[in-house]
Amino acid sequence: MSSHFEPLKGGGAAVALDEVEISILRSLAVQLLELIGPGDEPVQGDDPLAALFAEGPSEPPSDPALARLFPEAYQGPGADGADEELRARSAEFRRFTEADLRTRKREDALAVVRSLDALTPAGDGGAVLELRAEDCRHWLGALNDLRLTIGTRLEVGDEDDNEGLYRLPDEDPRKPMVMAYLWLGALQETLVETLSP
Repeated sequence: MSSHFEPLKGGGAAVALDEVEISILRSLAVQLLELIGPGDEPVQGDDPLAALFAEGPSEPPSDPALARLFPEAYQGPGADGADEELRARSAEFRRFTEADLRTRKREDALAVVRSLDALTPAGDGGAVLELRAEDCRHWLGALNDLRLTIGTRLEVGDEDDNEGLYRLPDEDPRKPMVMAYLWLGALQETLVETLSP
């Protein structure tokens, strides 16, 4: 997997993907959608402003990957009274922001799936994906979320702590996910580079 994004004239980016890469990207985006879940959509009713003030969850997710995608806004050092106040602030912040964040993350992942589904494969099953400038934002968000999720599952930490991940033997069951993690990072980096002035 050596695909990388290149800039398009007039804005946007393009990347040549083979059949396997298309399948992997689509599968990962669908799994991300399943992880994020449908969310609780607010009932619109007669008041269109009601959705703006609809409350979401106040507790952090128990799944570590979801907790990484929807982190706490405030964190404290210990378990004293100040921590209680920070937890209350975090709960309030989450209640009013997580639903929108969840929606945006779903939109990003759906944009990836839709753009991959719209590809017209060449004779070898590969295709060139061309993204308009506005589609690149969705792809950047989804690539970032995929890397955060996979990194959490692999327990990726500081760079110094991850040296062993890059030298895993082929028989290690984590090897495919490490390869996907590194590949997604390269895709993300080249997409950022194409959009940088």
